[in-house]
Parts: sequence; structure tokens; C-alpha cells
Amino acid sequence: MATRSQTAAVLLAGALALAACGSGGSGKSNGGGSTAQGGGKTLVIDTSFDLKTADPGRTYEPTGLIIGKAAYETLLTFEGSDVTKPVPALAESYELSEDGKVLTLKLKKGATFADGSPVTADDVVFSLSRVRDMKGTPSFLLDGVEVAKTDDSTVTLTSKQANPALPYILPNPALGILNSKLAKSHGATADSQDKAEQYLNSSSAGSGPYQIESFNVSSQVVLKKNDKYYGTKPFYDKVVIRNVEAATQKLNVQRGDSQVALNLSGDQVTGMPASLTVKKTPSANVIFLFANQDSGISKTTPNAKFVEAVRKGVDYAGLLELAGEGATQTPGVIPSQLVGALGADQATKRDVEGAKAALAASGLSNPTVKLEYPSELTVNGLSFQPLAERIQANLKEVGITVDLQPAPVTTALDNYRNGKEEMGLWYWGPDYPDPSDYLAFLPGKTVGLRAGWKDGADKAASAAGDKAAAAVGDDARKQAYADMQKQLNASSPFVPLIQPGQNIVTATSVTGLEYHPVWTVDVADLAGK
Repeated sequence: MATRSQTAAVLLAGALALAACGSGGSGKSNGGGSTAQGGGKTLVIDTSFDLKTADPGRTYEPTGLIIGKAAYETLLTFEGSDVTKPVPALAESYELSEDGKVLTLKLKKGATFADGSPVTADDVVFSLSRVRDMKGTPSFLLDGVEVAKTDDSTVTLTSKQANPALPYILPNPALGILNSKLAKSHGATADSQDKAEQYLNSSSAGSGPYQIESFNVSSQVVLKKNDKYYGTKPFYDKVVIRNVEAATQKLNVQRGDSQVALNLSGDQVTGMPASLTVKKTPSANVIFLFANQDSGISKTTPNAKFVEAVRKGVDYAGLLELAGEGATQTPGVIPSQLVGALGADQATKRDVEGAKAALAASGLSNPTVKLEYPSELTVNGLSFQPLAERIQANLKEVGITVDLQPAPVTTALDNYRNGKEEMGLWYWGPDYPDPSDYLAFLPGKTVGLRAGWKDGADKAASAAGDKAAAAVGDDARKQAYADMQKQLNASSPFVPLIQPGQNIVTATSVTGLEYHPVWTVDVADLAGK
């Protein structure tokens, strides 16, 4: 389903790693948050900005999705941190046809935009068509999906082929529903001529619990409570989201200048005072190794027994120790939060003797390989350099010499995307929380080709992927995607390693925080004691 290159995600993560914009404090906290001028409760959140726009049809960056989730409602959403079951939001119910091609949504009655006007089927059709046809970054989410109004309270989304992932895609804040009349009056169109971004960067045209009060892509965004919100009113009157580097985030939250810090590493959250709460969970990012299968790139890495030696030779427990608290070993390419993820009992365990035996069976004598990775990239505070060094030491024990080849992210990314790396150390974050996003690891698909794994190279893996892609229904999909990953573990060039930890620090007065792999945190869920 997903065809978007992961380039954007990798570059954005690089931007996060390099972000060094400081921000001063905005006053000491008072209970659940600092007191805004003029009264009311204010929550201050520090994060490293990855932000380009507040226009939901154009946003796909992590900070933008936090803002979009607060200001715009979607047809479906997820409850808390659970991404295994989409639940109604602006739609009161949804039904997927047996062939998986038609998704029918009944709209909730009584939903209103921030100006008090009702949310209609026409608003839904315009908003989704705009995302698809404007050709912004998130347009791929609705590739090949026709959106139609059946009646005043019913909308259908029709795909040419089975699309069971669609209910898992619709909660993405990029698919937030706009007040179409208001947006059109400020230049919104459902094509590439759209001119509404400037307006949407300063004003909200959504039905969410918050509205945008001020928006600056480099320093801070201020959200104000939507007084006309028809649902449960949020606890905080204002939410200030500031662009702050990780080291300053730690200082700010410790001294009460902020109540939430989103980007601290496992090392940075150790020894936090009792006045703070640390939420440690695995992120949805999967860090993996691959061995290029293109014999034009390497005479060594396409050897199946060499790949087996690498898979058995990695010290997964050691990598976890390096990654710190909150991290977990990933048994397959699909992260633990998603439908179809393999259980922990399926994880590969280190077997040095088995690795040596596989290397001996490969016919390769003391092979030397180059391992490329982005030198300045960090994922959830974890740098690739120490991971690469640990893998180098692990494989040396097996009899494989690894020549580390770090490169700036742009250089490394070009080599990775063009399939030029002999071995690579990279990561994949979900474009949307559905296992279909991981079909990209199959032969001939986006990530498969980056590892030189061409279409037709592994008929068993391709067949398992085809079966998973066609499966409809939770149980069938869960089993099919688990089977696909088992096949990938048996015969693919990919070695899944770890999911680094997501560490979020809050004042103990802040309640209701759940890490979410799409929008990080739902600010409307946050409250104070």
C-alpha cells in the first residue's frame, strides 16, 4: 500500500538530531501547568521541532502531527496508545466490505467546527480529496482512493484493490477534516493550485479541542482551547509547544519551566527527581541491518550462509543494553505496537558457534565487508555510531571483519536509496500504524531494492507478502503478517535489531499522557492534578 520513500522520515530524524534551537523558560509551573497572563491553565511542552506547516493537507512531520491532532479531528482515531483497533471520531461507525475495497462511514451528528458551523459530508469529501489531489507529502495516504458522499450523513471511500489498511490510515492528523467553506474562502482547492497554507498556519479551520493562537516553525506554537468544542473540553486553556534541544529540555523540566519533555534519551532520563514522571516505552522505530543481495555490489553479502552468520552473530542483548531503558529487541520488521507483530519468543538469539558454522559453510574465508550508516543521525536519542561499533565487535568474534563507513546523512541516504551499500544500518518508522507499510521489505519493493533484493529473488517471501496484502479481517491479517515476517527472518537479507526507547518526562502533576507512534502525544488527553 505505502509507496512513499522513507527519505523524508530519515532526513527529518536527522533534522531532529541536529536541532539546536534554544528557548527560554516561560515561568514556573503552578500545579498542572504555569499560569498564563490573564489567568487560565497553561501547559508547556518542550520538543525538538520537526515542523514545516500547520496545514493538515501538507503536514507529515512529527511536530506538525502533534498540532494537527489537537486542532483537527479525523473520521477515525485510536484510543490512547492502542493502534490495533481504529475507533470512531467524526464518524460514528465504519464498515469495510468483504472484499476490502469499500469503506463506508456514517458521520456523527452534532459535530461542529470552531466557528460553530456543522461538520458535513461535503466537508469530508473536500478535505480528503484535497489531501489526495494537492500532491503534498501526505497525499500517498489516499493514493487510488475515491471519496464520495452517499447522503448527508454517509461517505464512502473506494479503492481499486483490497485496502484493509484504510481504517488504520484515516486517524492520521494529515487527514483532519477542514471547514470547507472557510478554507475555500482563503484559497483552498482540491488540486495543486491550493493557496490556503498561509491562512492555515495562523488560523484553525478544524473541529478539534484546540485552535492555533500563534505559529512559528522555528521557535514555538501556542494552542488555545476551542470554546465551541462540542466534545469533552480539554483541561488546559493553553498549550505552548517550544523548540528546545534535548539537553535544555532536561534542564527546563527539572526546574519547572516546562511540564513535558518529549525528546530525552535513555541516558538523560536516568536519575530524575521524584517530582517528575518518566514514561519509558519502545518507540515504533525499528533499527535493522541488511546485507546487499546484488552481486554487482558485493561478492560476499549475497551468500545466504553469510547472512545467517550475521543474524546469529549479533549480540542483541548487548545492543539493548547500549540502547538503554525503554528499548526492546524486535523479533521482526513490524514493531511491537502493530497488528501482526511477532511475539518476543520469536526473537533471534545470539549463537556464536552457529554463526561460525554458517560462515564455514558459506565457503568464505575471513571476509571483510563495509558497513555504511548515517554518522550524525540519532533515533530516539540513540546514535548509530556506538551500535555500528558494537556490531563490528560482535561479528569479529564470528570471523567477519566489518569496515565501518559512516557518512553524512545526505551521502549515506543516497547510497542507501540507490542500493549501493554492501551492508547498511538503518531504521524504518511507520508511515501509518498498519502492517501493510512493511510490505516494502519484500523483494522488488522499496526497501527490498535498497538491499539489492530484486523482484523474483525469493518466491516464498513474495508469496507470503502477497497473502498478507490480500488478507482481510483482523485475525487473518495478524496471522498472515506474522507468517510473512517468519519467512523474512528465514531467507531475507534483513536482520531486525531493536526498537529504541521513547522516553517522555512529565511533571507528576500532569496526567493522561500516552505515547502514540503517529502523533507522539494527544495534548487534549493531558490534564492536571
